[in-house]
Amino acid sequence: MDTIEYPCGRSVIEAVLPHRDPFVWVTRVMECAPGDSIVAELDVEVGLPLFVGHFPGHPVLPGVIIMEALAQAASFCILVGRGAEGSVGFLTGIDRAKFRRQVQPGDTVRLEARIVKSSSRMCVAEVEASVEGVLCASATQKYVLDTPSSARC
Repeated sequence: MDTIEYPCGRSVIEAVLPHRDPFVWVTRVMECAPGDSIVAELDVEVGLPLFVGHFPGHPVLPGVIIMEALAQAASFCILVGRGAEGSVGFLTGIDRAKFRRQVQPGDTVRLEARIVKSSSRMCVAEVEASVEGVLCASATQKYVLDTPSSARC
């Protein structure tokens, strides 16, 4: 892929990540040091169908979606760093997950990841999600990438 200019939006995100609607949970990438760290954002749309059931009268973005958004942001960083755009990443573990603030419709979630291990078999990232400077969630996530050349992360 050619050099990416930040911030970047949906077309670049979809050129790097294999995810498609309705499961793309990164709206824009604000900055990225490929293979090292990333800051991205997710605009939580008011009309998301999942809010009908989670929860009626008190809509809250599920924690598993926040973790997925963080994993997608970290995977973007890893894939760009390896020149492995389009590879499929598999989330293999989430350690020390903490949820501290609810994310509601209309919020913009800041997604931050720092890659702390990137070997031939596994990648590990420290991740944090926040809204307006208030920490919402944090965790250590582990991933394996299935690259077109069958190389493993």
